[in-house]
Amino acid sequence: MLRIVGYLFGIGTALFLLVAGVVAWYVSGLVDELPSYEVLAKYEPPVTTRIHAADGTLIGEFAHERRLYVPIQAVPPIVKEAFISAEDKNFYTHGGVDYFGILRAVVQNVKAYGSGQRMVGASTITQQVAKNFLLTNERSIDRKIKEAILAMRIDQAYPKDKILELYLNDIFLGLGSYGVASAALTYFNKSLYELTLADAAYLAALPKGPNNYHPFRHTDRAIERRNWVIDRMVENGYATEAEGEAAKAKGLGVVTGTDEQRIFHADYFTEEVRRQLIAMYGEDALYEGGLSVRTTLDLKLQAMAQQALRDGLVRFDRQQGWRGAITEIDVSYDWGEGLAEISPLSDVPEWRLAVVLAVSDTEAEIGLRTPLIPGTTRVGPQRETGVIPLSEIEWAKWTTGDRRGAKVRKPGDVLAVGDVVYVEAIADTPGQYHLRQVPTVGGGMVVMDPHTGRVLALVGGFSFAESQFNRATQAMRQPGSSFKPFVYASALDSGYTPASVVLDAPIAIDPGFGQPLWRPQNYSNKFYGPSTLRTGIEHSRNVMTVRLAQDLGMDVVDEYARRFGVYDDLGPYLPLSLGSGETTVMRMVAGYSVFDNGGRAVIPTLIDRIQNRFGDTIFRYDDRGCEGCEAAKWTGQDEPLIVDNREQVLDPMTAYQITSMLEGVVQRGTAPAVYRALERPIAGKTGTTNDYRDAWFVGFSPDLAAGVYVGYDQPRSLGRANTGGHLAAPIFTEFMQQALVDADPVPFRIPDGMTLIPINRSTGRVAQEGAPGTVLEAFKPGTGPLATTTVIGSAETIQDPGGRNGNGKRKGFFRRLFNR
Repeated sequence: MLRIVGYLFGIGTALFLLVAGVVAWYVSGLVDELPSYEVLAKYEPPVTTRIHAADGTLIGEFAHERRLYVPIQAVPPIVKEAFISAEDKNFYTHGGVDYFGILRAVVQNVKAYGSGQRMVGASTITQQVAKNFLLTNERSIDRKIKEAILAMRIDQAYPKDKILELYLNDIFLGLGSYGVASAALTYFNKSLYELTLADAAYLAALPKGPNNYHPFRHTDRAIERRNWVIDRMVENGYATEAEGEAAKAKGLGVVTGTDEQRIFHADYFTEEVRRQLIAMYGEDALYEGGLSVRTTLDLKLQAMAQQALRDGLVRFDRQQGWRGAITEIDVSYDWGEGLAEISPLSDVPEWRLAVVLAVSDTEAEIGLRTPLIPGTTRVGPQRETGVIPLSEIEWAKWTTGDRRGAKVRKPGDVLAVGDVVYVEAIADTPGQYHLRQVPTVGGGMVVMDPHTGRVLALVGGFSFAESQFNRATQAMRQPGSSFKPFVYASALDSGYTPASVVLDAPIAIDPGFGQPLWRPQNYSNKFYGPSTLRTGIEHSRNVMTVRLAQDLGMDVVDEYARRFGVYDDLGPYLPLSLGSGETTVMRMVAGYSVFDNGGRAVIPTLIDRIQNRFGDTIFRYDDRGCEGCEAAKWTGQDEPLIVDNREQVLDPMTAYQITSMLEGVVQRGTAPAVYRALERPIAGKTGTTNDYRDAWFVGFSPDLAAGVYVGYDQPRSLGRANTGGHLAAPIFTEFMQQALVDADPVPFRIPDGMTLIPINRSTGRVAQEGAPGTVLEAFKPGTGPLATTTVIGSAETIQDPGGRNGNGKRKGFFRRLFNR
């Protein structure tokens, strides 16, 4: 018997050794295939790039995986305890693999088998790190063994807190969020330290399957799972029973709207920053590098500029008439469901979609869009209605069809049951709404600090949601007469004075190439004889500008356009002196800022500073030197001196002379309504191009510059008399009224050495101060008004310099221009 037992024991031992050998051989093969866990020490996960306004407000995020990496020291205990309770209660005691947890899971799953109870897993947090960082999601025995071996190695190589840090920053928690910091913002609009016990428990419930515990689609299931986590936290001693019960009694508390609630809408500005970041660092750095970008955006000025431009575009569009409803839906069933399927303009929240439910002789009854339940395709049961009174519909004369241009006598002339339209609540009149229409005309506006080039506000159109084309930076348009100040500046730098007299009389220019003579005209189609430079710019005289450009030479005008950054290569053709070349609103505002700041070069910037994921500053726009800024403390020394190292591109005295002349434009020239409305020192210039295709106004106060462009994306006439003074200047004025409301009026700064002499602004001769038609004119040292009038120019036919250069590519370039 003993021999048989010994025989069987020997066979068993041999089989055991054989199996052990096979297992050892099998495992050694897997070990050879294991990736190196050392990469975890250098791991830099993709992190969200965040864009902030000048005051730190978040205005944009860019990421393939929305993640905010936080060190473990910045994770509050309640968050760590919630995830440990939910995922790995023995995390701080096991060696990477929890053998007791595996045994417990096997026993529980055997009991649960066939009973419908939830099956449980036994992967530790360390194993999940090994799988997520080093392995694939393949479901196989090989992968599980590799995972266990790597987990043990990782546990030996890294502190527990480092492993937990990797896990908490990498885990996917649904709604596009990776890591606990991003999820806290997405679900609760909170930082990690603001999370409650219930909040942390819900986040810890999500790793098993975020979609299974969606806060809106599966609310009951999500609460059940969260409460299970809370029970585990109480069981593990991380919360008292009373705290647990209080937390379980709460709802999920998930906010709706996510990004919409926490990000300020400045989409055109943010998109321009995005393009610049890609140009500077590439797409990987933008979407994965975790950059922190502090921009120049002033939120108050941005809101003002946005509203002013929208008001101006809507005002013009209403004058053109009604183009019809957005679409139509059937209101014989639940109109709320049908209306909810139509997406509104997300960046114009004051405008709401509505459907016409009934029409009477005095009003139209409407049903207002109810937003979808977040994360679902369902709409709530609430239905909101209102009315559009006839007085708010009378403007909507049809632009096409049988009723084109006909007076609106009742709502039914414009609206029909089932029409989907935009409406806006009438202030102080509950339940009543304005009828709105998205303008087809476009426009752009830029607001800039003229002393630094910092872009304080930028609006590229009526709505970024409707059109992402940025008309402030991407639209190349003719600036018309708003370019003339640069021609006059080159003249003042070349010996002219504001009192110099130029002949405003017919002139014919031979363009060459056998083309007809070009005969420039003034906007009024009249000629005014000898006139001062001041009069020429105040009343936007085209013929005088052409004579100036001819006298100076277009090469000089081209050089000044380059200095100001308005054009890179203007060209030698005289019509270009009237603003027929194409540029952008951004460039024009930067150019005018040079006049405002005393002649210093301006390089526009939307970005103040950029930091990498580690907090190191890798870009700073302001590179001025600061003498004395390094002092450790104040010991009676002089205050630090900021050294302005920007290039002086214009004589400061010339800059003031142009500024003074542009003040005249708004006081008695082509935009007097601007000065009447603002009643403070302001300067600017209108611009209107051929056939009224583009309307401009660019202007500035002593410390704020702004420019406005209005026109169609596919250039066409805005309609007769729709000039820069009528369309763009009111937008500029509305903005400046709000932007400067709390600022005390200050005069423009006069450089030392200039002499102010009263002259007659028509003749350019010395006059009695206070006499009619007299203005205090600024003269440089050694210059002044002449005792007798010398007229520059004569009625003649001249050869265009571009024509003489024989550039055949410009054949057909000349045409009748009437810029104002």
